[in-house]
Amino acid sequence: MTAHTHETPLATETRRALLACGVDEQLLTGSREVTSPVTGEVLMSIQPDDRASVEAAIGRAQDAFTQWREVPGPQRGQLVKRWSELLAEHKKDLAALVTAEVGKIPSESEGEVQEMIDICDFALGQSRMLYGATMPSERPGHRLMENWHPLGVVGIITAFNFPVAPYAWNTALALVAGDPVIWKPSAVGSLCALAVDALLSQAVRDCGAPEALNQVVIAEPDDAQPLLDDPRVALVSATGSTRMGHEIAPRVATRFGRYLLELGGNNAAIVTPSADLDLALRGIAFAAAGTAGQRCTTMRRLIVHESVADELVEKLTSAYGTLTIGDPREDGVLVGPLVGKAAFDGMQSALRQAASEGGEVLVGGERVMADEHPDAYYVQPAIVRMPEQSAVVREETFAPLLYVVTYTDLDQALEMHNDVPQGLSSAIFTGDQAEAEIFLSARGSDCGIANVNIGTSGAEIGGAFGGEKETGGGRESGSDAWKAYMRRATNTINYSGELPLAQGVEFL
Repeated sequence: MTAHTHETPLATETRRALLACGVDEQLLTGSREVTSPVTGEVLMSIQPDDRASVEAAIGRAQDAFTQWREVPGPQRGQLVKRWSELLAEHKKDLAALVTAEVGKIPSESEGEVQEMIDICDFALGQSRMLYGATMPSERPGHRLMENWHPLGVVGIITAFNFPVAPYAWNTALALVAGDPVIWKPSAVGSLCALAVDALLSQAVRDCGAPEALNQVVIAEPDDAQPLLDDPRVALVSATGSTRMGHEIAPRVATRFGRYLLELGGNNAAIVTPSADLDLALRGIAFAAAGTAGQRCTTMRRLIVHESVADELVEKLTSAYGTLTIGDPREDGVLVGPLVGKAAFDGMQSALRQAASEGGEVLVGGERVMADEHPDAYYVQPAIVRMPEQSAVVREETFAPLLYVVTYTDLDQALEMHNDVPQGLSSAIFTGDQAEAEIFLSARGSDCGIANVNIGTSGAEIGGAFGGEKETGGGRESGSDAWKAYMRRATNTINYSGELPLAQGVEFL
């Protein structure tokens, strides 16, 4: 290994983990600096791809598709199985990269890598269950059925806050469905992407699969535009902000391509009078402050019945005072850094607006550790009590900022809950079965994820993940999300020797 005497210990550990995953060291020099939110330091520089490189990647992926679509599904599943083995072997290395580049505490980083392993296990089984249906035909001597076929090249765009798991959600299913993938990661997460791609490339070689099945492009948004505009990219799966979704959806729709969007979330929990407040406390604290409030499923609104609001808020404020904030690599730390200055500024702006709308900051909001890490942004998670669900409460602020509002009856709580543009994750804490059932019914939560007596974060891979309204409507991961990566063909087979037409039509 080449000596890099100028590197800090964090940069040296990051380089070690990258090389352990099989990343070519030549990729770790270039013009784009990669910094760590943990310390604000530059970890290393990498070389970005230009527009021509992205276009070339699409061409290689299309060539790979013509080969991979002919491979039977169960054989395609063996590639995902091998990838899973390599992910498990390098779990610690990948987790170290997630912590260094994104700032998650190690248990969350390892949990994200475990999600990748879990979805590979799911996809391996799915490779033998790409089921079509047989339907009764109205015509004698006919069989009516449907088949699912590989779709084509899949472009995957991921966000910084989960730099590896959503890629695996898409890729594991796309590969068993018969599709090659091209990955454009967030600028914050590029190193993680190089490592994950290197492990998948190793699996491809081990299994003798087409070389260009997986490609990663480290590109600026302008240079990555062919992923949106090229008709050879059959599906664009994008995770990010609602603003990004507004840009992507019309572009892809113009050429009648498919898109799968996982966008913003302004997630809420309702706490009823019958709730176990100690249980609710634990669920709320993790969902609101975990990952420094930088999950798409982070709890941002707490809608509490007026009879228990004071007691719960007192418990929650006290619990926030015990949260350990600091370098995520240190033992006992629960809350790491924000991704950067823009996130901190956004949080401060929201706090000022909340104050102008009658809000009272009960705890948190201030920057900490600025003297120790002047180029990193650590904050005390904040709780703000609001007199009503005002304009700022209806906006998503990607930071550990929890608004508390009260309600008098469940219908009012549900109305407030649903009165936001986003519709990703939701929860109710209750000991009343009827309240739980109402929350899960058509008149209840309008989100893609609705939980009872558990927080808004921490979805398992077995269920489809995604939301409604400005969250984008996409579904990834489990259940029947695999269908997004395939095309359906309806087939009619006539073995009658006659030619009756449907609906009794007579022609000749």
